[in-house]
Amino acid sequence: MRIAADGRWFYQGTPIAREALVSLFASILRRDADGRFYLVTPVEKVGIAVEDAPFLAVEMHAAGSGETQSLTFRTHLGEVVVGGDAHPLRFEIEEATGGLKPYILVRGRLEARLTRSLAFDLVALAEEVETDGRQRLGVWSGGRFFAFEPEPETLA
Repeated sequence: MRIAADGRWFYQGTPIAREALVSLFASILRRDADGRFYLVTPVEKVGIAVEDAPFLAVEMHAAGSGETQSLTFRTHLGEVVVGGDAHPLRFEIEEATGGLKPYILVRGRLEARLTRSLAFDLVALAEEVETDGRQRLGVWSGGRFFAFEPEPETLA
């Protein structure tokens, strides 16, 4: 099995068209500490290839502003999370373009990559805030500031 970068699920090279089946598989998807993905049932653990992130964030709602702002995201499979300590945002550099790819933690070690349109919406909400003695561009959600720069451990 494989999850493509665009969020489509495949079995033996064929797309899985039934959303209910994809949702079922997504409910048993896990990511181990070594970064590998598995479908886990009480009797079986099967590896699965994931090209980028297993989920796509396809909708975002912003409420409030500044430090009180709250960003709510919905994935292509209907899971809803609010950015903050429990569901942090992070950013990676996209090799092909040098641009930033935003992600949000959905559950466990599973993330959703924000679609391009959501990334633009996120940038429209950007503020410049002084952190660690320097000005940084980013967004607030759930009382936490998320700077638009990769975490040091994600830099190659």
